[in-house]
Amino acid sequence: MTHGTTAAFRDLAQQHLPADAAERWMELLRPGVRLEAAVGTGDAVIGRLGGLPPLPAGVEWPTWEGHGPLSFVASVDCAALPADGLDIALPADGTLLFFYFDGQVDDGDALVLADDPESQAGARVLHVAADADAVERPAPPGLSAYPVVNLTARPTMTATEPWHPRTQRAFAPRAAFGEAYDHPVCKEPFLDAIWDFDGDVGHQIGGHAHAVQNPVEMEVAHAALGDGAAWDDERMPDEVERWVLLAQFDSEDSADMMWGDCGALYWMIRPEDLAARRFDRAAFTWQCG
Repeated sequence: MTHGTTAAFRDLAQQHLPADAAERWMELLRPGVRLEAAVGTGDAVIGRLGGLPPLPAGVEWPTWEGHGPLSFVASVDCAALPADGLDIALPADGTLLFFYFDGQVDDGDALVLADDPESQAGARVLHVAADADAVERPAPPGLSAYPVVNLTARPTMTATEPWHPRTQRAFAPRAAFGEAYDHPVCKEPFLDAIWDFDGDVGHQIGGHAHAVQNPVEMEVAHAALGDGAAWDDERMPDEVERWVLLAQFDSEDSADMMWGDCGALYWMIRPEDLAARRFDRAAFTWQCG
């Protein structure tokens, strides 16, 4: 939903929530790393949007079979990322590469959707080891590389929506999944104060995803439960808990990136798959306004 400092969030919670609720809400915050355009020599470059991906020999450019090659979105240097404060087990080194089928080769005919398992091949995450002999690979025919925007990192704390399943479980465990509940975290004064924080979706590693619409974990959890699962399936709350944000990438004018109508791309992963470096099991979804 938003991001800020621990102190600022604590002040907000203590001002608008009862003391016990304020402490419980603070426990729901998660650390993340915001990725912002590097400006000047004072900003350490930890990754970039666009450009060409460094791929080892023998590693093919990701392709969605029957549709075409994926566009390269971003790279993140794991060793340069200030990941000590994160609560997800990122690799200590190497580079994460993010690819997405953005419609360049088919005029936007095919879409990558969370609820369409076959389309998940249209979004990929690769981890290139630090000792791999990787060189930038030219884009396949039909693709134009996005302009390069160097990224720097800003550690932050992140808060999620009051209607997020994790928040609902904390404050209204008996409420039906996805239903509104009566609690100060859902009242206008608290919501208005939260929205006064930086509301940009932005680019981010770890933490709570900043959804454009509904919590992205719900989309991924619903898809993971399989075809035919209802949105109010009794398994949904537990399945939501099984997913964490790996990365999100917002629309970015300076990189000529526009995901739908000013939308954002999200890669989610189960903690056990992240710890085992099974990035092929990451789930993808996207949202736009």
